[in-house]
Amino acid sequence: MSEYLPIHPLTKQAFLPYGDVIEADPSTMRLINGGTTERYHALAEPVVTGEPERLIFSIFRGKPRAFPYALTMMERHPHASQSFMPLSGRPFLVAVSDDVDGRPGQPKVFLVQAHQGVNYFPKTWHHPLMVLGEVSDFLVVDRDNTKQNLEEQTLERPYMIAEPTL
Repeated sequence: MSEYLPIHPLTKQAFLPYGDVIEADPSTMRLINGGTTERYHALAEPVVTGEPERLIFSIFRGKPRAFPYALTMMERHPHASQSFMPLSGRPFLVAVSDDVDGRPGQPKVFLVQAHQGVNYFPKTWHHPLMVLGEVSDFLVVDRDNTKQNLEEQTLERPYMIAEPTL
């Protein structure tokens, strides 16, 4: 029997081992443009190593997952961070895990609110994009030449995710 994973709210503290939470943080706010714009400064720091050392911006258009959902694999990017910021005004799920001897451990699932994004640290095991409800667009910042920056692992057993309560 597959184990159901709890869905946690996304907070900076809970997500800290895996990456940055991207959201307007009042402690970073600066007024710019003659006081007409609030800038929330340096909310995440993209990381890139190796060749090519180039960060790119892309739009990913994700189809919603059907629930209950069986989580059967994880991926990671050893040479760069990868950021996801929702553009469609809808929440989404992320699943991350610790590294256990070069393989993903038991996943943790977070509900990312529509005003939040995530920046996975390099080498962080995570599940590919999990869209909720409707087709959704995301601004993604990652390293160019992703084929040299992608590792995938099938999990030893599937984990189930119930449909989240929004």
